[in-house]
Formats: sequence, structure tokens, C-alpha cells
Amino acid sequence: MGLFKADLFRSFAIGFALGGIILSLVLGCGLLTGEGSVVPAATAAPVPGK
Repeated sequence: MGLFKADLFRSFAIGFALGGIILSLVLGCGLLTGEGSVVPAATAAPVPGK
């Protein structure tokens, strides 16, 4: 009986693969660069009298 079972390593591998796929999809569609983002870009309010 080993310290870790094969199921633990399999779960880590599946999680790593799915996380990589999700991360590449998010970075690929431009959600982190502001293109098509849910939250609009911040703009400063105009200063009155200038």
C-alpha cells in the first residue's frame, strides 16, 4: 500500500488539464483585456471649472 493512490494523481491530472483549457479559453476570447468585458473600463469624472 503506497502513500498516495493512483486516483489522487489522476484527479490532479484531470484538474490540471481542465484548468488549463478553461484558462486558455478565457485568455483567448479577450475577457481579461477588456474586449467584450462585462465590467466597463473606468473613466475619470470631469473636473468642473476646467
